[in-house]
Amino acid sequence: MPHLHEWSPALRQSLPHLVLGDAPTPVRELPAFADGVNGIWLKDESGFGNGGWGGNKVRKLEWLLPDVKRRKRKTILTFGGLGTNWGLATALYAREMGIHTALALIDQPRDEHVEAQLERLRASGATIHFTRSKNRTVLLAPWLVARHMSGPRPPYVLPSGGSSPLGALGYVETAFEIAAQVKSGELPEPGYVVVPAGSGGTAAGLALGFAIAGLPVQTVGVIVTEHLKLDDAAIGRLARKSAALLRERGADFPEPQLNLEMTGQWLGDGYGTPTAESERAIELTRQSGLELDPVYTAKAMAALLARSRAGDFGSRPVLFINTNGPR
Repeated sequence: MPHLHEWSPALRQSLPHLVLGDAPTPVRELPAFADGVNGIWLKDESGFGNGGWGGNKVRKLEWLLPDVKRRKRKTILTFGGLGTNWGLATALYAREMGIHTALALIDQPRDEHVEAQLERLRASGATIHFTRSKNRTVLLAPWLVARHMSGPRPPYVLPSGGSSPLGALGYVETAFEIAAQVKSGELPEPGYVVVPAGSGGTAAGLALGFAIAGLPVQTVGVIVTEHLKLDDAAIGRLARKSAALLRERGADFPEPQLNLEMTGQWLGDGYGTPTAESERAIELTRQSGLELDPVYTAKAMAALLARSRAGDFGSRPVLFINTNGPR
């Protein structure tokens, strides 16, 4: 499949795209783990991004930031937890384009990882509002919008994680990239692709991209937060909205048949709270040269390892998407 912005002249004109990282990101097979799990492949997104912070959020910003410019907005207003990777990536990349970022942050367990991230957020130049909870953030939303008006123009409001129909296109494109790596022989065709789901845009984009590319892969989204509705139906709706957006802007493809499973079985006590399985996953994968983060990728890897041991994936290779940005 061609890149989305190369798909057709109409699509290129109606969906501006900004290159923020070097693609394709690498794939490699992980060595067998101590408990005998093997057949796991890695697509490492941690190095994607040219602005001092990487990971899956930058893929979304490649589509979102040009739209902010197109709409002549001066400020992005977005949301996340205290240790938000999304908020930091947005602040850093938007700053390079002369766009200010305002963040409304809800509480999460505070550890060294979160405290260090808060320092990075403060240094990014973003305006930070500590709204404490999801309900309080909703109540404060009108005030937040009014507070960040630029003359007559409101801020460009984005959901947490950049998981809008436009933002999810970053992982439609990544699914095409994976299909090309399968075709070139860099990667065996996976039966499953496992990814953490904090806001759902990555899982939605992958499922849609695989469907359009005709790759029979099941996307497994491992839910890591209780604050958003991230079940199969919700993520399926987001994927279909992205498909409708592509069609509205000039793309032509058959109705996609999504192959998607969302699971909350490895969430534990809630967002940002480690589990014994996630801590074990960090230790196991570190021996393979893979650094997981405790909030997102560790829980996704815990799910992958447990289901591999249980035989849920059968004999087909499993691809793990490391969405974590560099620390």
